[in-house]
Amino acid sequence: MRLTQYPIQVLLIFAKEDNQSNGFWWACDRAGYRCNIAWTPESALECFLDKHQEIIVIDHRNSRYFDAEDICRSIRAVEPSEHTVILAVVPRISADQEETSVLPLLDAGFDRQFMENSSVTACYNELVQIEHGEVRSQFKLRACNAVFTALDHCQEAVEITSEDHVIQYVNPAFEQMMGYCKGELIGKELTELPKSDKNCADLLDNINTFIKKGKEWQGVYHARRKSGDSIQQHVKITPVIGQGGKIRHFVSLKRLHCTNENNKQVYKSHHEEKYTGDNSQSESNSYKCKNRRKDSVDVKSITSQSSDAAPSLQTRRYSSMARIHSMTIEAPITKVINIINAAQENSPITVAEALDRVLEILRTTELYSPQLGTKDEDPHTSDLVGGLMTDGLRRLSGNEYVFSKNVNLSHSHLPVPNTINDVPPCIAQLLDNEETWDFNIFELEAVTNKRPLVYLGLKVFARFGVSEFLNCSEVTLRAWLQVIEANYHSSNSYHNSTHAADVLHATAFFLGKERVKGSLDHLDEVAALIAATIHDVDHPGRTNSFLCNAGSELAVLYNDTAVLESHHTALAFQLTTKDSKCNIFKNIDRNRYRTLRQAIIDMVLATEMTKHFEHVNKFVNSINKPMAPEETSPHSEGSDTECTANIKNFPDNQTLIKRMMIKCADVANPCRPLELCIEWAGRISEEYFAQTDEEKRQGLPVVMPVFDRNTCSIPKSQISFIDYFITDMFDAWDAFAHLPVLMQHLANNYKHWKTLDDLKCKSLRLPSENNN
Repeated sequence: MRLTQYPIQVLLIFAKEDNQSNGFWWACDRAGYRCNIAWTPESALECFLDKHQEIIVIDHRNSRYFDAEDICRSIRAVEPSEHTVILAVVPRISADQEETSVLPLLDAGFDRQFMENSSVTACYNELVQIEHGEVRSQFKLRACNAVFTALDHCQEAVEITSEDHVIQYVNPAFEQMMGYCKGELIGKELTELPKSDKNCADLLDNINTFIKKGKEWQGVYHARRKSGDSIQQHVKITPVIGQGGKIRHFVSLKRLHCTNENNKQVYKSHHEEKYTGDNSQSESNSYKCKNRRKDSVDVKSITSQSSDAAPSLQTRRYSSMARIHSMTIEAPITKVINIINAAQENSPITVAEALDRVLEILRTTELYSPQLGTKDEDPHTSDLVGGLMTDGLRRLSGNEYVFSKNVNLSHSHLPVPNTINDVPPCIAQLLDNEETWDFNIFELEAVTNKRPLVYLGLKVFARFGVSEFLNCSEVTLRAWLQVIEANYHSSNSYHNSTHAADVLHATAFFLGKERVKGSLDHLDEVAALIAATIHDVDHPGRTNSFLCNAGSELAVLYNDTAVLESHHTALAFQLTTKDSKCNIFKNIDRNRYRTLRQAIIDMVLATEMTKHFEHVNKFVNSINKPMAPEETSPHSEGSDTECTANIKNFPDNQTLIKRMMIKCADVANPCRPLELCIEWAGRISEEYFAQTDEEKRQGLPVVMPVFDRNTCSIPKSQISFIDYFITDMFDAWDAFAHLPVLMQHLANNYKHWKTLDDLKCKSLRLPSENNN
């Protein structure tokens, strides 16, 4: 069993600060433990009930301030202390003094004593020994409790025997299958139980020969129930290697094979027992006849076992089951599961069990989110996943983060051009290069006084004919861009209008690629450009997790789900429709407006990271994989045209492309030229640092602890982000849109971060580069 243990928590209980308390405090810091200190018995008990520390250190040197043994007894009186190690710090004795007995300490509830020694190393050694001894043993015991709880609720029959085949554990499913009570089995040898005469004569010898070699055995076996009935089981026996490398236990998993009449009769008798007064086992817990399909009840068994019941009951069951099977509203995943179930019926046992594992995966809710695997050991990856892919950890009362909205409907103090032809020459010269990927958005930010969105928006929207599509004047479009940009927070280091302009630029670049252009309609292009422009409007510079933890008004309004993304779209449409002067939608008909609005909303919501892997995997499975055979075919001439034509025939595929496009545009920083990539990395890190600072000030959970400005390695955070979120997504997008320049930048930038990380440099550049 692989055990993941959280950092050890230590509680120090001292009457006052001295060298000894400081010694333990710094020892905890060195060991990486989380440490709390309490100065009174009341605060100590309160802290323990809140944190449930694994180790408690109590000052037992002087009874003048408090009674250490009374404190220990009060802690031991509460249930959580069962797995806590309590250490008594006792005074040092002189060489001529006789050492006192530890029995009074043990009677009070202490586990160990520590002779007064303020050396940090001595304190550290003591704590580490406790961790590797009692604490880890207690942790394994708690883990074993969890495992046995899982076994007790497992639907498969489980039997654990010793190396000598003495039964040590059976779960409730085994009791129901075999008809025995646990007390009748524990401690008995398997040879003492009745055997079925339907097995081959040498089957048991073959099984024993196999498992004694440490090999797993599985196959069909006939067993005899307590009632004398013989039942056929699928059995898997796994040897468990223990101390000394020897086999110490055998674990058997057993499932009923419902293909013969004897097995059906077993369950008929179960049914009759329930209706003849045996209430020791409730109907809901009775072991129902199952074939290879886990959790899918055999309908024939139900109807046969209920034949002796009251006619009304049988009729109700039959009509209910018939209605279920005649339902016309069936989800696609249900159809898939039914097809797999049907395929299992006549499959070999190995195939059936493999399909069982497939069904277990399909029945989970997180079909698209990968398990971290070894990446879970990387705190940068874990923090990024926790901070970006969750909507908050827990709500803390009394720490509400009030999100103050500063909605500006005008921005008259900015020198905004009346038309695109009115742009100052220095800005116009920069915008001449906006169609290339290496366009420097920070230069535009500088010359526009941190307001690049209006200027870039006018240029890009003109190039794609947005005004013509919306039937609105350039003046209205300019007013709209001005209002949207005014509601981005220039105080944010990252989520400001420069980021919005950068995402708009990337979206326009992607729309210019042949395969993207051929797959989308003009309405899709307009929706994408508008979505890119508004996708982070009024962003507070804090993550969704922060807002949920802080109990913000927005988190409450949107039920802790896609809080910011929902706010961005809602506010953008409010700002647009509130004033006719900036309402770019006022001249299009209702149906087109609804279609356009839904496309914009869908794209902005796609930037929310909790469904990142769902969007990427759907794109790969629906777009990339069907295209792969066409691209490798020797007759692939003109296949691009056919491919994009096919995509246009399926609106769902167009939706997947638009989602993937804005997602890539939103996080394209690692694919920009190195200097731009470095600047963006510094800005997002600063925003996360500021969030961590505020979380600490407000006493909120720190959702991304690695983003502490005093300890964070920016190269490590970039490497983790690229590895976990960027590489696979841009590989898929590149396979569709053909983006060699981006992929080359990504490789170069990754190499830059790796070089810094290998040199243990935590900053954006090497010190020598910073000096230059």
